[in-house]
Amino acid sequence: MTKSFFRHHLFFCQNQHQGDLPCCANHDAASMCAYAKERCKELGLHGPGEIRINKAGCLGRCERGPVAVVYPEGVWYSYIDREDIDEIINSHLREGKIVERLRIDPEG
Repeated sequence: MTKSFFRHHLFFCQNQHQGDLPCCANHDAASMCAYAKERCKELGLHGPGEIRINKAGCLGRCERGPVAVVYPEGVWYSYIDREDIDEIINSHLREGKIVERLRIDPEG
């Protein structure tokens, strides 16, 4: 099995829709992404062999936004604030435990 360059990718949707359509950008997604990146750096988790925080265009889950997804597991999350981001980082990215209370069904 080939080792991945990053252990995890955490993608934050930052799409901005026109008009009144729901979108992640309206839920402070850009600052939450920046916070996650800075927090991972503080914890020594950012970079090769560890975690990569990425901006993403529309992830197609606008009605559940804001959304983020962790790969390679493909676990989708909705979040509200920095405490939720901290929980995703500490539980999922550090300990490998999915944060069930923030998880959204990838099918629905």
